[in-house]
Amino acid sequence: GTATSIQTALVVAVLSTVVGTLIGAAAGYYGGLADAILMRFTDLVLVVPVLAVLLVLAAGVSGLAGNWLVIALVLAALFWTYLARLVRGTFLSLREREFVEAEWAIGATDRRIILRHMIPNAIGPIVVNATLTVAQAMLVEAVLSFLGLGIQPPAVSLGSLIAAGQGDATALPWLFYFPAAILVLAILSVNFIGDGLRDALDPTQRVRA
Repeated sequence: GTATSIQTALVVAVLSTVVGTLIGAAAGYYGGLADAILMRFTDLVLVVPVLAVLLVLAAGVSGLAGNWLVIALVLAALFWTYLARLVRGTFLSLREREFVEAEWAIGATDRRIILRHMIPNAIGPIVVNATLTVAQAMLVEAVLSFLGLGIQPPAVSLGSLIAAGQGDATALPWLFYFPAAILVLAILSVNFIGDGLRDALDPTQRVRA
């Protein structure tokens, strides 16, 4: 159950981080019309309720709704919006910095400026958000599986184990409390890893050190 929850959360985090970073970087770097279009699209996705999407999926795509990969793809398609806004704001700030203006002055390509200078300086917030997305995806998947909208038998996840054990929480408490405890510990561990990665990968942290 833990393996299924983790692999689902990792797929969600990787896909949503890639999509959110690309959209946010394009919006923040180019600005103008591109920024307006991408941010309006982001706002549109942001208001889509996850639970409603899963309900429609469960009703209309029978047999696929309980697949962990389908769940991961649906969550990833909805979880990238916050990172896109975060990266956009970071890029809007970075594009005014002297080193970016110097790159423009010497004729550096947009690709070089984004990949060599702007993304490395934005890696701290990106990594922290990615780890938070892992924790959030694990929690959302557990809730959905607990409600019967997520991972379905014969596959198991922490959410489905918690749901299966709730009826025996009094007589056989380990069936309920052990999966719940593992879920809490996994989420806390991911958050601690994110803090460590932020300190290790943030260029400003290395400069101060």
